[in-house]
Amino acid sequence: MDSLTQIVLGIATAELVAGKKLQNRTFLYGAILGTIPDLDIVVGKLMSDVNGVAIHRGLSHSLLFFVFLSPILGWIIAKVEKSKISFKSASLLAFWCLFTHVLLDLFTSWGTQILWPLEHRFALKTIFVIDPLYTIPLLISLIFVWRNKEFLVRRKYVIRGLVISSSYLLLTSLLKLFAVQQFENALENQKLTYEKLIVKPTAFNCILWNANIATSKGYYLADYSLFDSQPIQFTFYPKNLKLEEKLVNSYDFQQLIKISEGWYLVSEQNNRLYFNDLRFGLLNDNPKNPQFAFSYEFKVNPDGNLTAHEIPKAKRDGKALLKKIFTRLKGN
Repeated sequence: MDSLTQIVLGIATAELVAGKKLQNRTFLYGAILGTIPDLDIVVGKLMSDVNGVAIHRGLSHSLLFFVFLSPILGWIIAKVEKSKISFKSASLLAFWCLFTHVLLDLFTSWGTQILWPLEHRFALKTIFVIDPLYTIPLLISLIFVWRNKEFLVRRKYVIRGLVISSSYLLLTSLLKLFAVQQFENALENQKLTYEKLIVKPTAFNCILWNANIATSKGYYLADYSLFDSQPIQFTFYPKNLKLEEKLVNSYDFQQLIKISEGWYLVSEQNNRLYFNDLRFGLLNDNPKNPQFAFSYEFKVNPDGNLTAHEIPKAKRDGKALLKKIFTRLKGN
């Protein structure tokens, strides 16, 4: 999730675990601890585009890392706060703030390697990485927490915020199950055979859902709004196996296949090869020249090796995508 949401969740967790002992200092510790797992983004900036993406939500989002780091952070907090909180309580504070960060990330499309060093990423794909309907109730509850000094009153507000936000997560999970059923019914009605299906929400909402459907020859992409009255339409994008052969010896290409979990297309434009990650949707759905949200261009290094470079997204791309989403979620 976005940084603000993780900070707010970290503060709420810190208040629940140690609010009686630390009072408003839970805002400081919760904000710091809730941000720590995402510092892998800073480390990734020092690496190549592909390796930087590969480590995101890996080691820094794992139980193993939290078990190792929590006592260290707990010792630091206990030293700073002296007699106000014990080493054990401070360690538990650190662990739960780190762990709830990852629990929330599990609901996103990217997911986490919570069982690192195992490579599998766990992703429920029920909520977009920024969703105000999750964040705002927690944020409002923390405003009331900050303004009150009585522990029981503070606890009441933070629990209310967590219950409302967690209920929203449950709602998105139920809506996803409904959306999955709609896609499966549409595929059956249109007699389309497939191997795999993934469904995930679009930006900032839980009304409009995207689906990727894998077949032996390519992928069907489609969207569904809870307000739709017309049948779901699928657009087919064929695999480009001949283009993939040009990249098969590239280290970055093999890494991107793992990162995308096999959901990708290789395309060519103006004699340039592109790797398109299908999991995060399209910027435009022009069948002749589709643009995907996450794409990498391959360039030849002086040593002759092909390396991938992420294509930056222009502001106008984001504005056009949001306009399209909010128009489409009204239904067809």
